[in-house]
Amino acid sequence: MFNAKSYAASKRKGYRSGLEVQVQQQLTEAKLDVGYETIKIEWEDLAYRKYTPDFILPNGVIIETKGLFTPTDRRKHILIQKQHPELDIRFIFTNSNKKLNKKSKTTYAKWCEKHEFLYATKVIPKEWLNCNLEIDIPEFINFKGIKHYV
Repeated sequence: MFNAKSYAASKRKGYRSGLEVQVQQQLTEAKLDVGYETIKIEWEDLAYRKYTPDFILPNGVIIETKGLFTPTDRRKHILIQKQHPELDIRFIFTNSNKKLNKKSKTTYAKWCEKHEFLYATKVIPKEWLNCNLEIDIPEFINFKGIKHYV
């Protein structure tokens, strides 16, 4: 549910949601120097688009925070996963037990499991902070397929 006060407070701090502020605080407390929205990933969806992940951990894990996980977001992440399988994108949800929509039996958590994404609720698990992927991620990741210009 949208909270105007929380949104305004997070905007003042340079973030788009209270969950992003909360995750940044957790990273700061863990003494990890992690920037916010520091890279762009190009992907194709009838046009070439750029996705800006919320946080990149020093070990290369990409953290995307979500309060609302829309069909557009879900479709985007499936395409990015197919086009950039080398990336380790993980989700932090405000509520991972929330249903995809009113009529769905599928939760955000079940969707992640089905599509092989790791996820957590509200905080980054310590094992994510401590895993040793050591992937060097550049500031811009190009689309790897053949570009078709019209």
